[in-house]
Amino acid sequence: MRECRKYADAIARLNAEQYRVTQESGTERPGTGEYLHNEEPGIYVDVVSGEPLFASSDKFESGCGWPSFTKPIEPAGVNELRDSSHGMMRTEVRSTHGDSHLGHVFPDGPRDRGGLRYCINSASLRFVHRDEMEAEGYGDYLDQVEAI
Repeated sequence: MRECRKYADAIARLNAEQYRVTQESGTERPGTGEYLHNEEPGIYVDVVSGEPLFASSDKFESGCGWPSFTKPIEPAGVNELRDSSHGMMRTEVRSTHGDSHLGHVFPDGPRDRGGLRYCINSASLRFVHRDEMEAEGYGDYLDQVEAI
């Protein structure tokens, strides 16, 4: 269990699935995530820290059962760690500030968009619609959001 004291209040407000995924490095069942089929314009932020992670303009349908993105909004916003669990080598993705487990990154994304697939659990995210970004303090990221 990896709880960051700075975000103790936010962690205490997580539902059971959000806690399991973000704090215990869990994984949602494929095809069940709230944001899997979300096609609205906006950004996805860490459910714990609120740090901006992914833009709707970088989301794509990968067929893997989890929301997929070609890149993070800011590379420094995610940490990539070696994950040898489940008998395979993967690269885990965690939010930098909140240290939330987000999912994994794989080298099988769209070649014309960098070739990466960030396979992310919906339970680790909160979606901020483009129309609410300015009011919620994410106005600096509006240029990265486009209607899908």
